[in-house]
Amino acid sequence: MLPREELLKGVENREQMAHILDLADRAIKTWEVAVTDFLSPIELMETQTAFNRLTEVHLVAFGGYPQAERQRVAIARVDLPLDATSVPLATLEIAGNFLFDSASHRDFLGSILGTGIVREKVGDIIVLGERGAQAIVSPDLVEFLEMSLTQVRSVPVKTQRIELGELKIREPKKKELTTVEASMRLDAIASAGFGMSRSKMADLINSGDVRVNWKDISQTSYQVKPNDLIAIRGKGRLEVGEVQVTKKERYRIQLTRYL
Repeated sequence: MLPREELLKGVENREQMAHILDLADRAIKTWEVAVTDFLSPIELMETQTAFNRLTEVHLVAFGGYPQAERQRVAIARVDLPLDATSVPLATLEIAGNFLFDSASHRDFLGSILGTGIVREKVGDIIVLGERGAQAIVSPDLVEFLEMSLTQVRSVPVKTQRIELGELKIREPKKKELTTVEASMRLDAIASAGFGMSRSKMADLINSGDVRVNWKDISQTSYQVKPNDLIAIRGKGRLEVGEVQVTKKERYRIQLTRYL
């Protein structure tokens, strides 16, 4: 049996994690691969952290492409091999003429959920401008959505399955930079990485617009660590890389900003 109570300590999404541990127990007992629904970034991070402490099972996460935010997780005994093909996914094209009535990510997601599907069955949605969008979903929903998803906003759409390789993924633009700071405070590092004043960054942190590793952080003095991911709504993400201490006992920090 897995040490459930120990693994659930400090977990933000306890109900979801408890369900995932149930799947892991089943995978151990049946020698079969168990698969979760789509997990949010923070749910995925908590799952990976918990499973790093286990020796009986391992997992692989995949959301259709390397930068996918929402991913499913396949779980199996360590004796069984796992790779991305162990994670069942399907890709849909939602095609229509959005030239005169443009639709956002929220519009496409709302139309999908409006058919009665729950959020956990839907992965990333890639908006293609006036041509429509592509969506990654659970394979068992393909036929239903092909029949049911016929309109987004005022635009009639045709929904059909496409191959995973037909996803139109844009490589994220990124900018490498280095900053030297007196501390590893969130407000100092984030203001340098996003190119804004420290007071403006403090306002964003205090207003709940800043996340570290997908968790809302409201303390400007929060101590950032290497490999942390800082995200600001509407402004992109910042990855903290290598940190070196200078002779003057300041911190030289490598940063990667994703635009």
